[in-house]
Amino acid sequence: MQNQLLKDDDCACFLVEAIAKRSQNIKWETTVDKNKVSHRRIRRVSIDNFYELVTGESDAFYQICMVLPEVIDGVIATGENIKAPTDTVYQELVNISKNTDIPSGDLSMAMAVYLLGFNTYNGFSTEDGMLKRLYEYASRFGE
Repeated sequence: MQNQLLKDDDCACFLVEAIAKRSQNIKWETTVDKNKVSHRRIRRVSIDNFYELVTGESDAFYQICMVLPEVIDGVIATGENIKAPTDTVYQELVNISKNTDIPSGDLSMAMAVYLLGFNTYNGFSTEDGMLKRLYEYASRFGE
């Protein structure tokens, strides 16, 4: 890998983090034999940034997430011997929605799950305060 990076200016290596703490595209730094090592073309990227690099669309990962529930429903509906596992996170969000003005439709529940996990990722805007309100409401259940 090092030889390829040194000889080819168009080459890069990516550690793609499917669930990163935040949206990022940073130089990957590590320690080898007690020495910090890094290279500008060895990167740690969140999945939203990776999809942007691959497709050229800044919200490509968001777009995939928005159609994924429909695709999964279609696969489960048409597939024989396919059984969906019990999703406790989804059920908890449904229960929370029953006590708020948040609609419990499939898309809104999927969006809530995505916002909880990807709130700093490209395309997942939380500017309207929905995520904060959801956190505040959910925290009251833990008391």
